[in-house]
Amino acid sequence: MRSNRIILTLFLFTLLLVIISSSSTTKEHKTTPYPFGELKSFPPLPKNDNTPTIEGVALGRQLFYDSILSLNNTISCGSCHKQEFAFADASKQFSTGINGKKLRRNTLPLFNLGWYNNLFWDGKATSIEEQVFHPVTAHNEMNLSWELATKRIQASKKYRKLFYEAFGKVTIDSNLIAKAIGQFERTLISNNSKYDRVLRGDAYFTADEYEGFVIINEQSRGDCLHCHTSDADALGTIVGFSNNGLSNSTRAVDYSDKGRAEVTGDSNDIGKFKIPSLRNVAVTAPYMHDGRFETLEEVLNFYSEGVNLSYNIDAKMGYAHQGGIKLSIKEKEQVIAFLHTLTDHTFLSNPSYSNPYN
Repeated sequence: MRSNRIILTLFLFTLLLVIISSSSTTKEHKTTPYPFGELKSFPPLPKNDNTPTIEGVALGRQLFYDSILSLNNTISCGSCHKQEFAFADASKQFSTGINGKKLRRNTLPLFNLGWYNNLFWDGKATSIEEQVFHPVTAHNEMNLSWELATKRIQASKKYRKLFYEAFGKVTIDSNLIAKAIGQFERTLISNNSKYDRVLRGDAYFTADEYEGFVIINEQSRGDCLHCHTSDADALGTIVGFSNNGLSNSTRAVDYSDKGRAEVTGDSNDIGKFKIPSLRNVAVTAPYMHDGRFETLEEVLNFYSEGVNLSYNIDAKMGYAHQGGIKLSIKEKEQVIAFLHTLTDHTFLSNPSYSNPYN
């Protein structure tokens, strides 16, 4: 009898363990999909394997603005990507890292990144998540090893809770940190400028704004459309790379910054840099990869009469043979009037994107 009771007890205990185990494995960790809303006049948002959730975005926002990811806890991603400047670092020509040294290239703004196949001026990152890895470990930026970054995050009670809410019961590592920040950055959507409202039929251009829009999109005048889309394609860029004639050198060896070629190793890419969006361009000065132009007027002067027939210049620069597109003073003013309609004040002040530590 005693032996039977022991066997029965063991059976019941085993059965209980199986039930508990089954219950825990079938209990699914649930998250809430992030609502992007309607993105009128944009191409379809490409799918990815890191779909934003409410929980993941909230975590990523905390990490984006937290100096915990820099070696001496002094700077964050948000230190060089400021919301009021469309997440650029205006008006600095070059941002400064923790060691006080300036970066090599001008800091690009961050918005509508979900449509980009490559990040950085030279396209060295092929996804938003890969982009996150670079500044954290770069010696002249945040200068922190991912091993130490992970240990810091793992030791934080706040972050352990946020990571559980976003990803469930998983081990926090560098990939998850990058995924969280990537989710937040994917939600940085700029789509409510005056230009957007005009496309939706909710606003109207002034006469000068409209004329500037026409100039940009006429091949015989501004000839901007080949690189900077604005005619019912709201991205404001063809999402590619170009040598736009900044250099006056006709020899590849004279390029101190070879741009895209530093990544691809292809001599055909020498002098090519990312074609940025025209969106929010009025608040992201200075301009070009080296921040050489301080104002939109300087940029228009360059494209009008300062283009060089440099090595490997883009074939789309159709007026390079004459130094530029030769705009009149009035035409330049009209183009700039249109460019100001691309400023998305809603985006620049959206509390969902702001620093949660302020």
